[in-house]
Amino acid sequence: MKFARLGEFGSEIPVVIDGDRHLDLRPLTSDVDGRFLADDPTGRTSAAIAEGLLPELEGAADLRIGAPIARPSAVICIGQNYAAHARESGAEPPTVPIIFLKTPNTVVGPNDAVTMPRGSEKTDWEVELGVVIGRRTAYLDSPEEAGAHIAGYVVANDVSERTFQMEISGGQWSKGKIAHGFNPTGPWLVTADEVDAQNLGLRSFVNGEPRQDSNTSDMIFDVRAIVHHLSQFVTLEPGDLILTGTPQGVAFGGRFPYLKAGDVVDIEIDGLGAQRQEFVAWEASR
Repeated sequence: MKFARLGEFGSEIPVVIDGDRHLDLRPLTSDVDGRFLADDPTGRTSAAIAEGLLPELEGAADLRIGAPIARPSAVICIGQNYAAHARESGAEPPTVPIIFLKTPNTVVGPNDAVTMPRGSEKTDWEVELGVVIGRRTAYLDSPEEAGAHIAGYVVANDVSERTFQMEISGGQWSKGKIAHGFNPTGPWLVTADEVDAQNLGLRSFVNGEPRQDSNTSDMIFDVRAIVHHLSQFVTLEPGDLILTGTPQGVAFGGRFPYLKAGDVVDIEIDGLGAQRQEFVAWEASR
């Protein structure tokens, strides 16, 4: 099942995609948020469709696509989770997951323009598989328990400013990760029952030229291991978002130039959809 949110920023309408129809979820929920995701969203939505309770949303094709989840309480990211990306970054593959945070206001629509931060010289792209939590999660006893706590999966671009991240970071990566809009997400939330999370092709392009091309099977720590590990340190709430790392092929590796104003980035993951952002220069009036 695919959930989405359509409309202007801050006023998105929750929908379920049923074939070529976008069905309005508002008779069932006010948003695709933690409360909805924690309460059997697939079962309840399937029943509502069968009963004819969800009208088709008129003009859906003309509406902006928002992030498919409402503002999460936490965005937690895993660094260097593909061995080849670790090596292109000049590091050995980690033996335990590397964790950093993004702020909730980084989460924007999949096709929204991204404003490069004031003073940015090294803005970079990172296609990533995003995991959306569906049940309150703390102190899982094993990775096998993690699956029951996952609502679904999304495409995400972990946009990064490498000078802020690495050179003036003070040892913390988040400075280069938390600019407003630095986490385009979507277009859909695809429920976990429809996704083989460890066998997904993921790719990125800059101005139509290939950059990243890998598969989630190459992760060092798989999705369940990540959720289990995080649960030992943080309580994950329904609707929270986890970014699981990016493969090789980013500008930080040295083979490609960093982004400049006017560049267009496309990213895609098999079965989860595609997104496109134009990168624009910061202006004082923004």
